[in-house]
This record gives sequence, structure tokens and C-alpha cells, in this order.
Amino acid sequence: MTVTGRIDGVPSDVWHEEVLAPQFAHEAEHLLPHYLAIEKALLLEYLRMGLVDSPGAAAVADRLDTLDTDAIRADPEQNMSDISFAVERHVQAGATPPFPAWHVDRSRNDLQVCAQLMAARDNLGAVAADLAAFGHAVTALAARYTDTPMPGHTHGQAAQIITPGYHLAALAAETSAALRRTLHTYDEIDACPLGSGAMAGQELPWDRTRLAELLGFARTQPHALVGVASRTWTTAIATDLASYAAVLSRFTTDLMTWSGAGFGFLDLPDELAGISAAMPQKRNFPVLERIRGRCAHVVGRAADLVAGQRNTPYTNTVEVSKETGAHLHVQAVAMRSLLRLAHAVVNGATFRTERMRAACAEDHLGGFTLANRLTLDCGIPWRTAQIIAGRYVRHAVDRGLSAGRPDPALLRACAAESGHTAEPAGDLLAESFDIDRALRAKRSEGSAHPDRVRDLLADQERELKRLEAEFTGRAAHRAAVAGHLSTLLAVPERP
Repeated sequence: MTVTGRIDGVPSDVWHEEVLAPQFAHEAEHLLPHYLAIEKALLLEYLRMGLVDSPGAAAVADRLDTLDTDAIRADPEQNMSDISFAVERHVQAGATPPFPAWHVDRSRNDLQVCAQLMAARDNLGAVAADLAAFGHAVTALAARYTDTPMPGHTHGQAAQIITPGYHLAALAAETSAALRRTLHTYDEIDACPLGSGAMAGQELPWDRTRLAELLGFARTQPHALVGVASRTWTTAIATDLASYAAVLSRFTTDLMTWSGAGFGFLDLPDELAGISAAMPQKRNFPVLERIRGRCAHVVGRAADLVAGQRNTPYTNTVEVSKETGAHLHVQAVAMRSLLRLAHAVVNGATFRTERMRAACAEDHLGGFTLANRLTLDCGIPWRTAQIIAGRYVRHAVDRGLSAGRPDPALLRACAAESGHTAEPAGDLLAESFDIDRALRAKRSEGSAHPDRVRDLLADQERELKRLEAEFTGRAAHRAAVAGHLSTLLAVPERP
């Protein structure tokens, strides 16, 4: 039985092997449940419009429920290696032929994009769950190190004293922001294209609002051409994932730096370590390189999705919907993989507190505080105070003086060179370069002060839980709607 009267012959071997069969396998694995849900929603509309009675609709629905990846295959002769035709042939081959109007006033265009969008919602929800879990792990690790001094770097040089908790709180904030963007994107794309037809709408009085509700969408896509032509929703998702992957790659670079022999601040368990085949003394952390590499894959797939749509006509095209669109699933898989790896790293990470403290003591990281104190305690203009503080540090380094060995006479000489007197109350030098005082010298909200960091982490935990609940609610809605379809069609339960 042929599925077309317009052309003769069947797909060639090369066309089948290189394009149609791989596409069929991809859709059977990732889209088939959504195709079946769409078929059931459309059955309910045929029933409402009086084109089939309840037993006829139930018979088709029952036959659809026997369809899984084992029941269909790409066959150039029987279904032109097309999954939509394969579903048709499966139903038609049942004991009870479908009613005559089944699939009347239908197009594969809106069917395919609807299934793709439903799969994308599921993938986005799964990524969001992984993001939330990773965010919780980050805040838990950060909470253990809110009082532990370490050097913070700018331009590759030690700059100020911070803590691992402070640095990780920034990653938690970025994770929450990514979840907020993802939630916004989810709600923005949650518009059902079914009923758009091939490009210009359909001829029967389909209740598109009902179709959207039956498939768990928040609303319909109001413009039929947008419904089948637009893939802005793919680039919106891809951009969200790529943006976060770029951020996570930067934090991973920091972890790689801290775990390297030059710093030795960070350690990972043996379960996440590797060895050198040639140098037995080495203990490597290739997991961090894998994470950063997979971040690049996520960013690259976003570029593929944009490039694959550029300069294509604004209508339904295989180039956009299938050739390019498949990258979205690949991107989601890469994103979930790198998040699982990053989660394992965060769960296993420990910071070497003494080594970080020693690194803080090696540099005069209190220069900023010293300049502030010279201005506020001694009345020295701020720019001049900066010059005096820098001069003091330069001479101290030249003389081999550590930050823990202050020299008040040297400070007085440096101030005198600029025509000022540095005779502050209290031990200004010792206090300026005290490692623990440096953390608590910062008072502003969002600073590295341990109390402020704990406030940040508490806020991040609350936000993560809120966003997690939002996504959980949307997933529960999708699951409830999916179970309701068979009930509405009165499909008997299988033993």
C-alpha cells in the first residue's frame, strides 16, 4: 500500500540510510510518546465534531496504545521511513480499521513541531531539576567555608582576601539566575502550535484551546504560520543553556587553577582523580577538563541552532525543523551530563585551609584597607593615600618584610615622602594586614564578610527552593494531563 499518489518509487538507499532512518530512530526514541498523546488529543476533537462515535475513537486509541519503539521501524516501502506514516500504518493494520475521517484535515507540519516542543518542555524541566540540585550542592559547600580566608585574584594576581564560600555564593547566584531565565523561557514557549496545519490553518472547526489544554500547554500559538515556521523557542532554550554553560566554564577554570600544583587550594577525592601513565607522582583531575569541554559543546550547539535557521525561508522546512532542530536534544543531553559531573565535583571538593591562609600571608593583601585608613584616620587625601600604601608595600617587599611583620617607621617615611604624617591611633599597619580582620572589614551587603555571605547563601537557598517548586508544579501538570487523555477516550486498561 502506497502513502502517496504524487510520486512513484521509494526512498533510495542512500537517502534512507543517511537521512531518513537516523531521523526515524531519533523521533521513535524521543518523540513517540508525544506523537501518541497528540493523536489522542486529536481523536477527542474528532469525537467532539461528530466525525466518529465513542467506540470508534476508543478502538483507535486502544490500537495507539499498542504502539512502541518495537512496533514500528523505518521502512522505505511501507512508510517512506517517516514516523507519522508509520503510526498511520500501525493503526490501519489493526483488527478494527480506523473510521474514515481519521486524519482528515491534518498536516504533519504542526504535528511534528508540537511533538518537538513537548519534548523540549520535558528536557527543559529535566535540566532545571539538575540545575536546582547543583545549586543546592553549591550552597552546601559554600556554607562550610564562609570563614576560611583565601586570596581572591584580579588580572591573574592576588588582590584581596575572600573565602571559598564567598566565591561559591557567586556560583549559586548565577545558578539561581539561570533557573529564573529558564522558567521565563519555559512559560514563554508554552504555546501549543497544534491546529496550525501546514502553514495557513485548518478547515474544520478545531477547538485549539481545548487541544492546548489536553496536551498541557498554557495557551495556543495564535498565528498559524508562527506555529509551524518559528523555531525561536529552540534558540531561546539554547541561549539559556549556553549562557549558563559559559559561566560554569569560568568557575570550572577557577577550580582547575586552585587544584593545580601552583596553588593547591582545592582537593578532590580519588574517585574523581586520574593518574599520568608516565609520571607516577602526578594526581590529575581530568573531570574538570571534561566539564569545561562539555560546556563548549553546549555553547557550540546553540551556535548550530542559530546558524541552521539563518537565511532560511520563514515557513516549515526540514532544514530548520529536523536537520537543525535535533541539536536541541543533543545540547540538553550535554548540559545534563556536565551538571551531573559538576555536582559530583562539588560534593567531593575540600579546601586546604592552611595552604590558603599561608598564601594570604605571602602578599600584602591589605593595601586597600591601609589606603582607606590613611585617609579616614590620618586625613591624607585618598589618591595620595593610595600612593603611600603602594610605596610602603614596594619597600616592604624589597626588604623581605611579610605582611605579618609591619614596619611603622617605614610607613612614616613613605608618608613623609609625600609631605604627610602617618601617626594613626592604634596599630594601623597590623590591623590593615591582619588576615581575619580583612574579611570582616567589608561591611556592605553582598560583600565577603562571613555574615554577609551567610545572608547571601540563605537567600539563594530560598530562591532555589521557590524555583524548584515552580518547575515541579509544571512537571506535575504535564504528567496529570498525559494520564487524563486515555481516561477521556475510555481506553480499557491493559493487564
